[in-house]
Amino acid sequence: MTSMPASERIGSPVKRAEQALNAAKNAALKPAGVTVSQYAALLFLTENPGISAAALARLCGVTPPTMNTVLTNLQDRGLVERTQHEWHKNVLETRLTEKGAAVMRDADARAIRVERALAEGFTDQERTTLMTLLDRCADLLDAIRAESAPKD
Repeated sequence: MTSMPASERIGSPVKRAEQALNAAKNAALKPAGVTVSQYAALLFLTENPGISAAALARLCGVTPPTMNTVLTNLQDRGLVERTQHEWHKNVLETRLTEKGAAVMRDADARAIRVERALAEGFTDQERTTLMTLLDRCADLLDAIRAESAPKD
């Protein structure tokens, strides 16, 4: 027996919403030939050309090994190119190719349709409140994680 009923837990509806969003985006992105993870990488690469895989992983909220797998798949399809940094020989810079930019434009239009359909389910004030509350959730959870981390 648990001391906190499932109906009082915030994590379950947050996770359900995240899974529903990912499922909707995966369905929308399928015709563009990319997954949500691949789309996220392409989106952040569009905004940050030359970014390292580690920095891209942080932006996308995945581990560096996961990002390397995503980038390898995108590179194998000719959507990104990775070149050695001019000064830091151990760092690979990642950029979209022309083909990658075209796929990104298609995928982005599809993802935006999902985002707009979701946003239309709320008033302007509700959207602002929801985004503020989700940001607060993330900040609180980051603080809880930091408090729980082993102290040296």
